[in-house]
Amino acid sequence: MNAFAAAGSGPVVAAMEPVGWSHVFDDPTKSVVALVGLTIGIAVGGWGLRAYTRRSRSLRGQVLAVTMVALALGFHAAVLLAQLMVIDGAQLARVGAVLAATAIVALGLAFVATIPLANDVHRIEATVRRIEAGDREVRTDVRRADELGHVARALDELTERLDRLESERSGLERERAFMLSSIGHDLRTPLTALRAAIEAVADGVAPDPDRYLRSMLGDVEVLATLVDDFFLLARIEAGRGTVATTDTDLSELVDEAIEALRPVAQVNQVSLRLDADGAVPVVADPTALGRVVRNLVENAIRHAPDGTTVAVSVDKTLGPTVRVVDDGPGFPPDFTTDAFGGFTRADPSRARATGGVGLGLAIAKGLVEAHGGRIWIEDPPGGRVAFELPDPGRS
Repeated sequence: MNAFAAAGSGPVVAAMEPVGWSHVFDDPTKSVVALVGLTIGIAVGGWGLRAYTRRSRSLRGQVLAVTMVALALGFHAAVLLAQLMVIDGAQLARVGAVLAATAIVALGLAFVATIPLANDVHRIEATVRRIEAGDREVRTDVRRADELGHVARALDELTERLDRLESERSGLERERAFMLSSIGHDLRTPLTALRAAIEAVADGVAPDPDRYLRSMLGDVEVLATLVDDFFLLARIEAGRGTVATTDTDLSELVDEAIEALRPVAQVNQVSLRLDADGAVPVVADPTALGRVVRNLVENAIRHAPDGTTVAVSVDKTLGPTVRVVDDGPGFPPDFTTDAFGGFTRADPSRARATGGVGLGLAIAKGLVEAHGGRIWIEDPPGGRVAFELPDPGRS
């Protein structure tokens, strides 16, 4: 009985012997050939993918191509392994069917999963093309945490910077055109008067040559002042408006500036008044600060009505402060933000009777800021301009 059982159980045990990895090594030559073939397949597939991805214009197509090649190589490796493990035909067919179904599902999943990727890539491409066409308001609207999202955010930031730079460039171009027009107009007026006076004297038709010569001298002085102002403003805007500071009495400096302008005030039938409560020590460049005060007072004289007073006060309550007030119409509300720009004037006609060339406040602002101070326009009534310097006692 035992022998029969043993003899009868032999074939059953052989038929149920599990398939193991040991069969892979039963035929080393076949295994090596399979391994070499698989290696060659991987190398060829990698080379083909590199060539395809370099020429392909679709990132989604590249992802799907990589997926397909990877599945094909995996399927091939699984079949070779199954053959080496001595799997019979029926089992090999079932394994192949399972692998094929898995590959189809994987390809479908990859196809669906790459739809957002393709859409985002198309958005970025469309954004770049609109930027090339000059649109600076377009944005990618791509929100991703991966490298593509970083590229989209960088592109949006670059577009914003381009928009700002182009706005600044347009503003600079407008300012440049306005500056050249203003320079031409402001130089033309004294040059025209000077030329007319010279021709009159040269032709002998000037009734009073001495008066004509004095007028010519005045026009030359106007031209010299214009040129000096142009160069000073250019140095200030270039960041080279340096000041040589020393201990200075602000009250005394303002008093000297007012005395220098009294003849101008008398011609315009305007009186000047200084309100100062003793000495106000500051650390400043007397020449530069005197220029600031003269510019402000001269501007006030020009706009003050006849018979009125321009009041200049020096105060140190909250810090060394100079305030110039006239009884004129004051600064228009829409002009206060541009008043300290170069070549800006409340009178757009740029008539000589109503003002200079529009550099006085710009120069004053540059020189005050070079001292570490600030300058501002105050609300009406009248024209009110003030500037404040650092308090040496608090530094």
